[in-house]
Amino acid sequence: MKTKALRFGGRYLAALRDHLAKPSAASLREVAHILGQQAHHLQMTIGDMIEVHVQSLDTLTTPGFPVRSRNRIIRSGNPFINSVSQALERDHRITRANTERLKIMIASLTTRTKDLAAVNKNLKSEIAQRLSAERLLKSSEQKSLELLGDSRRMQLELRSLSRRLLHSHEEERKRISRELHDVVAQALTGINVRLDSLKTHSTAHAKELHEKIATAQKLVHESVEIVHRFARDLRPSVLDDLGLIPALKSLLKIVEKEGGFKISVTAFPDVEKLEVGVKTVLYRVVQEALSNITRHAEATRVTVRISLVRERVRMTIHDNGKGFVTNAPTTAKSVTHLGLLGMRERVEMIDGTFHIISRVGKHTTIRVILSSQKTEPTPTKSESVIKHRKS
Repeated sequence: MKTKALRFGGRYLAALRDHLAKPSAASLREVAHILGQQAHHLQMTIGDMIEVHVQSLDTLTTPGFPVRSRNRIIRSGNPFINSVSQALERDHRITRANTERLKIMIASLTTRTKDLAAVNKNLKSEIAQRLSAERLLKSSEQKSLELLGDSRRMQLELRSLSRRLLHSHEEERKRISRELHDVVAQALTGINVRLDSLKTHSTAHAKELHEKIATAQKLVHESVEIVHRFARDLRPSVLDDLGLIPALKSLLKIVEKEGGFKISVTAFPDVEKLEVGVKTVLYRVVQEALSNITRHAEATRVTVRISLVRERVRMTIHDNGKGFVTNAPTTAKSVTHLGLLGMRERVEMIDGTFHIISRVGKHTTIRVILSSQKTEPTPTKSESVIKHRKS
């Protein structure tokens, strides 16, 4: 540091000597600015600068130097030291101002650091909460997936049970139908034969006995008809013995007679090559649809069409009745909707699709689509038409 101070003293002496030799205001300002910066860099005070100035004057005015000349040098040097001192003071002021600004900036930075630390702490807490919430969400999502899987399994099990129930009902209907047809009906027929034999061998004068026997025969005949109808509703034997088309033909004759509307059916020839279960489903859908039309639709015309389109079996049932709201809630009294649910379940049981289009005051159309893999169609694509009209 002393070496730098000595070097500064030498530079100051040389600058003062040049100024005294050739005074210039512009040169003085430039030299004073440079010397003031150097003195400020050496952390000198105004007193230190005056001491350097005095030492420089002593060097320039050696002992024995004329007093008049010495005074002239001192007067000429005063503006120089004043300019250098002012430059030094200006640098000091700038430094103090910068220091104050720096203190203010440091205080602001400290405050912002504290705020940032608080925000960082809150952020860490929020991150921890979000991580905890994310873990809970993942756990909840996993549980939801498990519950969804359980729900789907239960739905599949319920559908499987429903299909098994429908299949069991159909088998039970078949068994009861056979029992009614083969046992009860035969028993009643036997009774009727015996009564007829009794009537034949009775005396000609037993008119009252003849009348009683005739009445009994009439009751037995009506009972046989009721049993046949009951058996036909449970499981028409013609469906198993002759096929779907004859069964539909028999059904349509009865429905036309009771419903008071015309029915036409169109079916492709190879419909009889469908599996027994498939033909049963088609028959039951037609049966339930005609039952609903008879009770609710007030229709005058119904068309049933079974066709093979693009390797798929399609059945449509269309009526010109008054229609209904298809998305109405199902209740214990909504027989139509319960019937639709039964039809849909039967169709889905054989992996088919069931659609219904209906609006109040408009026509109603039921569509059933099945895979043709359940059939073995012949090369011909002609259609056989069965038409039944009310006489």
